[in-house]
Amino acid sequence: MNWTVYLSGEIHTDWRQQIIAGAERENLPVSFTSAVTDHDASDAAGDVLGAESNNYWRDTKSSRVNQIRTKTLIENSDLVVVRFGDKYKQWNAAFDAGYCAALNIPYITLHNDDIIHPLKEVDGSAMAWAQTPEQVVEILKYVTRE
Repeated sequence: MNWTVYLSGEIHTDWRQQIIAGAERENLPVSFTSAVTDHDASDAAGDVLGAESNNYWRDTKSSRVNQIRTKTLIENSDLVVVRFGDKYKQWNAAFDAGYCAALNIPYITLHNDDIIHPLKEVDGSAMAWAQTPEQVVEILKYVTRE
């Protein structure tokens, strides 16, 4: 079986590349998908629908266009990794985790121990909590073994 793993969450560090490289090193049967990680492109996703003078409507249009990709890729995933970083609050990542829980799609949270408390409900529905990309690779290695 080839697993499809969606990588959700913060876009300011190289955690995605670390997981992908680790899976490639281990020759795991995994394909990765992700949201658009170019922040400016993501913010402008709805601009093709016309200019807005109010940022609320620009953000609303862009979030809906982005959700076409996000919802489709999550729904077609076998597993989701949801990364919460230190620099910004990833409200979208929490939403993705809730969406996975609602769809009964297993997910792993990836974050440091200093934000355990604010993520207790998100972690409560996760199948695992990892603190490093290497731990995620080890989980992938285990679950994909024949």
